[in-house]
Amino acid sequence: MTQTSLAPQLERHPHVSLELDSPELASTYERVSTRQFDHGKVLIASLAPKAGERVLDVGCGTGRLGDYVAGLVAPGGEVIGIDPLPLRIEIAARKNPRFKPSVGRAEDLSRFADRSFDVVYANSVFHWIEDKAKALAEARRVLQPGGRFGVNSADALRAHQSVRLVRDAASEAGLERSSSAFGSNHRVDAAELRDLLEGAGFGSVKVDAHTFVDDVSGVDDLFAWSASSSFGNFLADLKPEEISRVREILRAKLEALRTRDGIKLERYLVFATARA
Repeated sequence: MTQTSLAPQLERHPHVSLELDSPELASTYERVSTRQFDHGKVLIASLAPKAGERVLDVGCGTGRLGDYVAGLVAPGGEVIGIDPLPLRIEIAARKNPRFKPSVGRAEDLSRFADRSFDVVYANSVFHWIEDKAKALAEARRVLQPGGRFGVNSADALRAHQSVRLVRDAASEAGLERSSSAFGSNHRVDAAELRDLLEGAGFGSVKVDAHTFVDDVSGVDDLFAWSASSSFGNFLADLKPEEISRVREILRAKLEALRTRDGIKLERYLVFATARA
């Protein structure tokens, strides 16, 4: 699924809807997901997919990273992608012919045989998965012995700078009552991620925290990225007039941070690699 995604994640919350996506959100994500794509390339570099290998992209979104990896495994290799959002799969399917996306979920890889992939990765998706143990067990099952797995998640211990700004804007607007308004999800910290991977039977586990600095052009950019990255869950339970209040307060906060180099916001993820 689909650049943490990078959308603001304020609270852990079990109710993430997959029904809020739209053609506009999917096309917007394709346009603005450079952040996810860029940190996805960091994850891929640690996995080093090779020509001829078979790779599974879990939560492939609109396929920007899958397309990139398909170029790395050519000739002879292929990348299979799955994502629960059909509108994003429609966009992904128009990309590299070595990249083959379809609708599916991380928790159920039953269509794939045991030991059928050399590499499996989940970029910008793990914090949306509630049953992480099941998803990891499935990833390990479909990997060859010694196969490489890579995953990243928004860091549960460090809220993105954008998250803090949205939280403060909502509080100033008198809307702190809404615990699920911000694309809430199931983030993990580094220790939790290590425990999950080792509990699933992975070995050679390496976990690192990463800080990324994003250029944000303004409130429109942040809203477009947040809404599309969270497939519509961002501010989903606020009324239009409430969203407008948050937006205007957030606009002022962002402009106060603008320098001659623009607006730069920090974003925090945990990355892990492991072997089956």
